[in-house]
Amino acid sequence: MAPQGKLDLDPEAVRTARRLAARAAEPIIEMARSHTTVSVERALLRLAGLAGADDGGRPWANHLADAVRDQVGLEHGLALPVWDALLTGPHGSLHDLAQAAAAGRVSFRLPSGADAGHARKAAAEAARGGIARIDRRRAERDRLLAELPAPDSADPPQPLVYLIVATGDIYEDIPQAQAAAREGADVVAVIRSTGQSLLDFVPEGATREGYAGTYATRENFRLMRAALDDVSRELGRYVRLTNYASGLCMPEIAALAGLERLDMMLNDCMYGIIFRDINPRRTFIDQRFSRQVHARAGIVINTGEDNYLTTADAVDAAHTVVVSQLLNERFGHEAGLADAQLGLGHAFEIDPAVPESFRLELAHAQLVRELFPGAPLKYMPPTKHMTGNIFAGYLLDAFFNLAGVMTGQSIILIGMMTEGIHTPWLSDRDLALENVRYVRDACGSLAEDFVPRPDGMIVQRARQVLAESVDLLERIADDGLLDAIAEGTFGVTRRPPGGGKGLDGVVPRADGYFNPAIDILDTEDPHAGRAGSAAQQEVPA
Repeated sequence: MAPQGKLDLDPEAVRTARRLAARAAEPIIEMARSHTTVSVERALLRLAGLAGADDGGRPWANHLADAVRDQVGLEHGLALPVWDALLTGPHGSLHDLAQAAAAGRVSFRLPSGADAGHARKAAAEAARGGIARIDRRRAERDRLLAELPAPDSADPPQPLVYLIVATGDIYEDIPQAQAAAREGADVVAVIRSTGQSLLDFVPEGATREGYAGTYATRENFRLMRAALDDVSRELGRYVRLTNYASGLCMPEIAALAGLERLDMMLNDCMYGIIFRDINPRRTFIDQRFSRQVHARAGIVINTGEDNYLTTADAVDAAHTVVVSQLLNERFGHEAGLADAQLGLGHAFEIDPAVPESFRLELAHAQLVRELFPGAPLKYMPPTKHMTGNIFAGYLLDAFFNLAGVMTGQSIILIGMMTEGIHTPWLSDRDLALENVRYVRDACGSLAEDFVPRPDGMIVQRARQVLAESVDLLERIADDGLLDAIAEGTFGVTRRPPGGGKGLDGVVPRADGYFNPAIDILDTEDPHAGRAGSAAQQEVPA
């Protein structure tokens, strides 16, 4: 049998792992297909153009969804009651209808017969309009990637340099993001304000009061995208923008990201469950819709397996990272994401005091690279074992950058020597960018020359992690993913299926359920006619 990459992985073991991941994922996929949530329904309203909030900051999308739910329920979806009310009442727009609903002046019903047919057609046209805007924004990205090539290259050299901006004030984030791009950042991530995951509404407008991050709002997306477009033209290369599609409003934020042409979104199958105590059922249902939107928008998702290693040991729990990556791959493919959109995450988090820690890191990173050859892997820097010794931290970050280059990682989030500070000194960012630029430029195509010894420690360790992953997937496939999460399999945190926040927003679909956005996303290939386009190849592995 032919060798499998540099690690000569057993191809049957790889096939078995994927087969088991698909079996473990299937009940979750069926649950997502047979349920809806309040945020999925609100996402339809946002795609249809409903925006804004009342004087207290509560979005009109929430007001309208709540009114329909209180009167007729959500098991048939929002579309029929809402567009029936638009067609039969005095309200000229979704905005007018939402205001009237908030004031208690609308009686909703579930229409039947010809009235249902008219409402269905009107809702489908509205959803189609929002998805057409996402298609146009995707085409804009294609055009800019073609018009703004990096010097002497069709795109920046890999790994792409990913940098976080997180002041809490969008008007301070903008100049910092532009400065980072001028210093060499290829991807700018605007980290979210602490706790936004737990808000069951999306704030409106430009915000200046976030804590340890900036609120994810449509206006903030628009402002930052415009600012990075300006600096992209200045630099002659396209600078990518990242935010977070997670938490209780994951579907809505995904829709807003598509409408405002974000390029990457943090979107993991279990992060919100484990680290934000969001109900598992709510998370998986919301996630499927959000990933369908990402697929349509050409957005690359970033998954969060790196977070497991902040609470679990990076050596002992290495196989849980691989298992989560395989599950994220399966869920992503089912939702329509191409391999080139699967920014699967992992991290350089082994305790540096462990003997031969760097060799272990290389084994883990190379294993992930070979398991997912078409995915734009996102490699996260050391954080758990960073100390106040900034010189040791700077050295550790250099080793991380070296591992990223040696193993052909696609995206690396640069490490900071003052890692514990959410908003580091600008000079620290410059030093971090200088570090990664030096390593990337000095190593060049070193990945081509890095070939582990066939019977050496790196190869043996990678095979061991793969074998442990298969063993764990067998247990999960037999016992169920929800039970595995409840037992603390990932990140050593237990989250039962009936616990966490947001379960009250989960609704089983009734016969006749209708959401035209889901119908479009379910039945149309998000990549049709785009084979080989810049959007599909924007972060090739």
